[in-house]
Amino acid sequence: MRQPSQGRSPRDPLPEANAKDEGVDDASLPSAEESAERLWVEGEGKRRPFMRGIVIHSLMARGVRFEEASRTANEVRRRLRPHGVIGKPEILAEVRKILGDEPFRGDRHLPLPPDITIRDRARARPFSKGVLSQSLLAAALDPNDAFDVAREIERTLIQRGARDVSRRDLRGLTYETLTRTMGPEAAERYLLWRRRGEPHRPVILLLGGAAGVGKSSLALEVAHRLGIGRVLSSDSVRQIMRLTLSPEIAPALHGSSYDAYKLLPPDALGDDPVIEGFRAQTNIVSVGIRASMDRAVSENASTVIDGVSVLPGAIDPVAYEGLADIVFLVVATLDPEIYAMRIAERAEDQSHRPAHHSLENLDEILRIQDYFLDAAERHDVPIVDNESFDRAVLFIIRHVTETLRKRWALDADDLV
Repeated sequence: MRQPSQGRSPRDPLPEANAKDEGVDDASLPSAEESAERLWVEGEGKRRPFMRGIVIHSLMARGVRFEEASRTANEVRRRLRPHGVIGKPEILAEVRKILGDEPFRGDRHLPLPPDITIRDRARARPFSKGVLSQSLLAAALDPNDAFDVAREIERTLIQRGARDVSRRDLRGLTYETLTRTMGPEAAERYLLWRRRGEPHRPVILLLGGAAGVGKSSLALEVAHRLGIGRVLSSDSVRQIMRLTLSPEIAPALHGSSYDAYKLLPPDALGDDPVIEGFRAQTNIVSVGIRASMDRAVSENASTVIDGVSVLPGAIDPVAYEGLADIVFLVVATLDPEIYAMRIAERAEDQSHRPAHHSLENLDEILRIQDYFLDAAERHDVPIVDNESFDRAVLFIIRHVTETLRKRWALDADDLV
């Protein structure tokens, strides 16, 4: 049981942090005036400013909750500030007075986190729990789980006394930790995407679907979790093409996907004018999408492309075989009531759009979605039902990694 320090009730709040103590160049020596204002830690022939963050970090590595670790660091600084210059033993003594011995049982000193360096050939960079947790998102983990795993890996490195770690060894430890905590499938997904971190060819994720199904939001989140820096919408491609192709040359280009038919001559429309207009627009915009894919291939840049013109059949992944890893998915909202609600919310969020415009064309949008679903079925493209955003994100990431796993037979020995 942690005991409060003498003379202070367990319910007494500890002082808040003073921001001016942060952001100091820790390699500089203090002037006389600075020494009077700051608390300095001396040891191993060096004098560095007292950093609350280091104490907080150390305590969290020992299982102390952030709020308690932060309050403890504030109180330690308040108590020791009058001394001006202190050593690590004084810090440990004050922490023990506040928290008791429970966080340090079996240890003789407070293990201030070491500077762990991750090396990759000639490059070296400091270990970062935040960077690692970000990379773990590619294993289709919930962000909270990813942070917990990263913290567990950091704790293991500290316990081992690691100072200089190769990227291969870090990946091996990550693979082992994921296997133990999240299961072998999550570990395989992580391993595969890390292997694809330096690809010989790019990954191009295509997310097609009718207006308002949530493609762009999914594209941004999936790109973020996979560490893909390029996200492109077919709406942007269409807007650029509008500047170069006039309404007289390409009339369907200058409408929305669900009302492009209104700009076409009546004799160009078949039995379903809505679909004919949509197809006419998609045929033009898909040229720009393919050009963007060609650019991604030439620059070896993984890319996520979403949009209403990303239609199975209009873009042929086979044409990029050997040049890029194409992963094609169709996003849908299969419940009409949820779809209508989502379109209404979208209209409210995008003030430049008439609030009623998309809702008035809901029947046309649903017909286009049905066309997307038929096209996906014909071309064997999986469908993502975006009823739940979080589940859809995880489904997409898992599908991407599973697709790559089948194309690239990797195992635990393939760590670099």
